[in-house]
Amino acid sequence: MTSDMSRVTRAKHGRPVHHWRRDLVELAALFTAVAVADGVANLIGHGPDGPALLVISAVVLAATAGFHTWWARRHGHAPPAGDTGARPAAEVRPAGPAQDPGAAAPDAAGASALWRMRTTVRDEPGSLAALCAALAGRRVDILSLQTHPLADGTVDEFLLRAPGALTATELTRAVSLAGGASTWIERADAHDLVDAPARVLALATRTALDTAELPLALRQLLGRCTIRSLPATPFGGGRGPEPVPAEGVLEDTVMRLRAPEGGVLTVERAYLPFTPAEFARARALVELDRRLGPRIPDGRDVLTLPEGADITVRRVDTGDLAAAREMHERCSRHTLGLRYHGPAGDADRYLNHLLSPRFGRTLAAQTASGRIVGLGHLLWDGDETEVALLVEDAWQRRGIGAELLGRLVAMAVEAGCESVYAVTQASNTGMVAAMRGLGLPLDYQIEEGTLVVTARLGAAAVAARASREDLGERLGGAGRRD
Repeated sequence: MTSDMSRVTRAKHGRPVHHWRRDLVELAALFTAVAVADGVANLIGHGPDGPALLVISAVVLAATAGFHTWWARRHGHAPPAGDTGARPAAEVRPAGPAQDPGAAAPDAAGASALWRMRTTVRDEPGSLAALCAALAGRRVDILSLQTHPLADGTVDEFLLRAPGALTATELTRAVSLAGGASTWIERADAHDLVDAPARVLALATRTALDTAELPLALRQLLGRCTIRSLPATPFGGGRGPEPVPAEGVLEDTVMRLRAPEGGVLTVERAYLPFTPAEFARARALVELDRRLGPRIPDGRDVLTLPEGADITVRRVDTGDLAAAREMHERCSRHTLGLRYHGPAGDADRYLNHLLSPRFGRTLAAQTASGRIVGLGHLLWDGDETEVALLVEDAWQRRGIGAELLGRLVAMAVEAGCESVYAVTQASNTGMVAAMRGLGLPLDYQIEEGTLVVTARLGAAAVAARASREDLGERLGGAGRRD
């Protein structure tokens, strides 16, 4: 307090404050100096060498003063140019509480990462607040939150934006210390920013337009899972699966739903139990598919082959079963054996399964008269995707197989598949050539004469999402759309 008061006394309104005591002391010092100088002058002036001593003294004083001035200019501590001598400006900081010294510094590049996280907390007041506070302490932004009440707790599902340097292990540890249990976390992308109701409506729209979209819609709704469709009467004969009630069955990581055409849809997720809300959404999609009945988009491409003939490519289903069987009858046993890897007489038994939109999508190449001369299948095999081709003998080596395969791969890209595989025989050079014509990275695996060729649909293929006619043109054909 004394120091503050003295500063106020010394400076008032920006000007120095003078006191009479300082003036009196300075005046006394001046008179004392004059008296001392007069005594010294009298003492020297009355001596024999007085004038000479005075001149020498004056010269020495002048030389001393000159040297002091030169030294001060050479080694002085004058302030640099631009420095007015005023006190430095106060540091400017944003308004608000001081930053916690223990808080993490922001990323230099401002990098961040999106995460999907699910954890279980106790169903009691303050549990969610403690979890949110722990995330805030790590500078994690909660973009969306869904809660799923259960009998023994509440499952909270988050979409998070976290600093790029924060790892999944650090996030999980922070959540565990805040009371979270059974925590699951994985990287998310921009598509997860869409809120859940809008995403479910978009999936319902896709399902309403195409029967084959139901397995894909369920997979996108529930995340990484395996979906199997078991028909009421297997195509190989025998007894079908045990029926399930109309409301379905939920058993931890497995849900079973009654398929719209009969049979059972089984959805399994090994890493995370399904919640009642997820089960209700999946059941609603299946019920929508059942009410709308069988349907496929009504679209077709007319292609001009290199030899000049026109071929129409369109979607087909079980309604085209008779025409597909007629094509089988025109195919040689060798061609059917390359396609079905078994006795040619059993080929017809597979057709009903292959043409069903429940198991994938089928494209047919037909002549102007309506005769089917080629079939291409894109089959949902659990969490993998298979492609298969069959072209009638008289129409082989005309580019039809490549056209069908190109469109099937484009469908797989649109569906978000990471890869497609084809199972054939090592001697089937036509299928191998068609796969190589895709221009995609291929993996080969041979076991006892059976060749599995896997095409990896990399980021470039997924980002391109080329239209069917553009992809067909890249493979060597020209087409027009009716």
